[in-house]
Amino acid sequence: MSHHWGYVAAVVSAVLFGVSSTLNKIALENVNPTVVAGMIYFVAGIFLFAVHLSPLCKKILARLNSSETETKITKRDFKLLGLVILCGSTIAPLLLLNGLSQTTAINASLLLNAESLFTVAIAFIFLNERCAKREYLGILMLLVGVIFVTTNGAFEKLSLSENLLGNLLIIGACFFWGIDNNLSKFLSRKRDIVLVTGLKCSVGGLALLSISFLLGFSFTIPLISIPYILFVGAFSIAFSILFFLFALRKIGSMRTGVIFSLSSLFGAALAFVLLGEVFTPIQLIAGLIMLLGIYVLYRCGKRK
Repeated sequence: MSHHWGYVAAVVSAVLFGVSSTLNKIALENVNPTVVAGMIYFVAGIFLFAVHLSPLCKKILARLNSSETETKITKRDFKLLGLVILCGSTIAPLLLLNGLSQTTAINASLLLNAESLFTVAIAFIFLNERCAKREYLGILMLLVGVIFVTTNGAFEKLSLSENLLGNLLIIGACFFWGIDNNLSKFLSRKRDIVLVTGLKCSVGGLALLSISFLLGFSFTIPLISIPYILFVGAFSIAFSILFFLFALRKIGSMRTGVIFSLSSLFGAALAFVLLGEVFTPIQLIAGLIMLLGIYVLYRCGKRK
């Protein structure tokens, strides 16, 4: 499949993840955050395994297949998968949850954008990924846009020095997600990307649920929350990660990671529609800047 579909996959992944963040807010009203995270990832894994065993899987893999794919999954790949699960599905969520409890909401919103920065920096330094000069303009537009979308420009409310430990924990979480995103690039080359995604989700979900059990969190889930958890797991998370891996395969960690920051824009827009949350003109303008940044990235990448 062409380079074009890598950008499409990255945007679709961001949209699906943005939808999940809004729907999770409804589920989180009654369930512990770590339990919710574990449940949706585990449900995503089970759903993907069901897809893998169905006739639909061959059609999906045929659509996603390309010349750079590898058919075999080696011991090295399982080691990489273990690191991905450790960094992205275990350490990062733990750091984030502890950080959120020790800092303000606006601090967290701003600092979570560090994931895109770490993804870009790690890809640039360690994977030797490079972009055309004009593409860096698109990356800058996306990063600036997401900062204003998530903070609404209320920088006077930031208190980064007063909640130092919580802020550092959130930055740490973003660092481990940046590692996850870049390591996942190697796994994205596997032809059976559905199986890889299923393993990543199910094992990560089990790890989070095990941590929840060890920490004594309640597993009581009200009936009203179950449809949201099932929908988010089976569709938003499962296909978001699947499309994210495909985008990594086609356009690399740097572009995919920064385009994925669009999830905050779609999450804010959906929260405005479904939950009645405020969506200001500043966020609208920032969102348009982000979309323009995507266009710049795509057009410049197409000329290479």
